[in-house]
Amino acid sequence: MIGFSWNVVLALVWVILSGSFSGPNLLLGFVLSYGALALLQRELPALRGYSQKLPQFVAFVLFFAKELLKANLKVAFDVLTPPWHMKPGVIALPLNAETDFEVTMVANFISLTPGTLSLDVSDDRRVLYIHAMFLQDEDELRRDLLEFERRILELMR
Repeated sequence: MIGFSWNVVLALVWVILSGSFSGPNLLLGFVLSYGALALLQRELPALRGYSQKLPQFVAFVLFFAKELLKANLKVAFDVLTPPWHMKPGVIALPLNAETDFEVTMVANFISLTPGTLSLDVSDDRRVLYIHAMFLQDEDELRRDLLEFERRILELMR
C-alpha cells in the first residue's frame, strides 16, 4: 500500500512539473514512477515486492470487469423477462480479512457488483452479511464471494 501511495504521489508530481494536466500525462507519470519505484525496491524495505503488484492489479481489474459484466447481464435479463428468476436472500460470509480497511474494501467491491449488497459486519469483524438477489445455490455464491475476497486481499497484502 505504501508503494502505491508513493506511485500516485510521484505521478501527481510528474503532472504538476510537466504542466500538462491530462489523463494520458497522468498515466505516463504513473508508469514512469512505477518504474522508478521498481528500481528502488531493493534499497527500500517498505517497497519490497511492489513491482509484482502491477500484474496482480491488472488481473484483478480484468476479473472484476468480467464479474461485473456477468452480474449486469444476469440482472438485466431478470428485469427484462416477465417471469422473474430471482430468489433473494441473506447469507453470512466468513471473512479472512483482518483489518478494518480490508473488510471495507471487500464489502465495497461486493456491493459494487449488481445483485449483491453488503449489509453488515459482525462485531468481531469476522463475518460479512450479504443480501443476494440470486440465491439459488448458496455454496456457489459463497465460493464466488470468497474468490473476490482472496483476490482483493492478494492485492492489499
